[in-house]
Amino acid sequence: MHSVVRQYVVGGEVINALNGVDLTIQRGEMVAIMGPSGSGKSTAMNIIGCLDKPTSGTYVLDGYDVSTLTDDQQAYMRNTKIGFVFQNYNLLPRTTALENVELPMMYAGVPVRERRHRAMEALARVGLEHRMGNRPNELSGGQQQRVSIARAIVNHPVLILADEPTGALDSHSTEELLHLFEGLHQQGQTILIVTHEPDVAAHAKRVVRFRDGKVESDTSTTADPITKETS
Repeated sequence: MHSVVRQYVVGGEVINALNGVDLTIQRGEMVAIMGPSGSGKSTAMNIIGCLDKPTSGTYVLDGYDVSTLTDDQQAYMRNTKIGFVFQNYNLLPRTTALENVELPMMYAGVPVRERRHRAMEALARVGLEHRMGNRPNELSGGQQQRVSIARAIVNHPVLILADEPTGALDSHSTEELLHLFEGLHQQGQTILIVTHEPDVAAHAKRVVRFRDGKVESDTSTTADPITKETS
């Protein structure tokens, strides 16, 4: 992000949800975004996830200037470049774990045999090879979130964007999930976690805090504070 501003008009008043944000996330990083309600972190996440566009400024994802894309092009970027993990899993209740993971590939036009193979492979990566035929109501919360992670990685995205991914989990399932994210990160996956929980953010290698529509701090969890870059 470079000089990103996002404005909304509410009751005739202009609200600056983001006010000149500069932020670069390098390939292979695991970053946590934090901030109080109204800080701008959710707006930043929507822009990073190609769910919204900046009012001004630029956002580049994998070499593409998202700010200039049409709605259809943004939808293509969301489906092929980004894997989403949500707090409430967003699984289809009447389909199996395997079918849920296949879904993004259906939208991408992947042939049936290949998508079945890739879905099985993704579920095995998250430790659910024995649960492929189960529906969501037959799985624990932690297992459902693992299915959503398998769905997120199945299209080999350049970025996993996780929005409060542990919010509905108990402490044991939270630890399992964070270890899974760490394993994916060690394999080279870029991961961005939006969270309000310090214990979750501590598993990231870098923590970015938003306040009043700006980046308040940008700190490595293992070294000295990071100098913010722009792109």
